[in-house]
Amino acid sequence: MFIAMNRFKVVKGEEEAFETVWSSRKTRLDEMKGFIAFHLLRGPEKEDHTLYSSHTTWASKEDFTTWTKSEQFRESHRSAGQPRPTPLYLGHPEFEGFETILTEHNPHLPRQAAE
Repeated sequence: MFIAMNRFKVVKGEEEAFETVWSSRKTRLDEMKGFIAFHLLRGPEKEDHTLYSSHTTWASKEDFTTWTKSEQFRESHRSAGQPRPTPLYLGHPEFEGFETILTEHNPHLPRQAAE
C-alpha cells in the first residue's frame, strides 16, 4: 500500500474557500486502478495559517505514479495554482509519499470498517 500526502499551509480566514475547492472538484480518482481512499485532513491552527493535508491511499506506488501521469490527474488539478485575489495557502504544497510496511486492524471491528 502507498499513501500520498500533500501538506498545505492555508491562510487564516481562507479555510472555507480551500475546503470548497476540494469538495467541489471532480477528482476522477475512482476511475484509477489501485485507488483506495481519499481524505482531506484539517490540522492544527498556527498564528498565520491552518495546516491541511490531502491523504490518498493506493494499492501500490506504481498505481499512484500512473495517476500522476494520467488525464484524470491533469483534469482534476487544472485550476490548481491559478491566480486569486487572495492566496489560499502559503508557499507550495509539500508532498510526502509513504510505502506501508506494517498494518494492524482492530479485530473487534468488521474488516471493511477497519480499512
